[in-house]
Amino acid sequence: MYSYRAVGSIGSTVEFMLSATRDATSAKRFFRKALRAHHNTAPRVINVDRNPAYPKAVDKLKKKGTLPQGCTLRPVKYLNNLIEQDHRFIKRRVNPGMGFWSSETAWRTLQGYEAMHQLRKGQIQSTSKGDIHSQIRFMLMAFELAV
Repeated sequence: MYSYRAVGSIGSTVEFMLSATRDATSAKRFFRKALRAHHNTAPRVINVDRNPAYPKAVDKLKKKGTLPQGCTLRPVKYLNNLIEQDHRFIKRRVNPGMGFWSSETAWRTLQGYEAMHQLRKGQIQSTSKGDIHSQIRFMLMAFELAV
């Protein structure tokens, strides 16, 4: 399985997706998903690794009008460090568990990991980064737990 992830310029997680393949079709599907999730503004620049599928997917999205023509794709190895650093927490949890047995298990587990990571980063409304009390209140409300 391949993990795609989009991170905003300030480090906020925009979207993530698992895919069995790493081709232009999967990249296009992920870009469309990330653009829908990040509905405030269209991206000015997209930093990616050197996978040859990304330019093909971006060209198709630009031709279709989903992505603005002025959006620049930068396939430079070190420009996606922000994404790699954000992805590091997933690797730290998945690798000791030796992966997953099925794509369904992977998807459900990673959704939980991502939700908790966004909570810790202060991306959930009414919580802030480092404010453990507001995070606990949110978790209690989310899971309807009594104190």
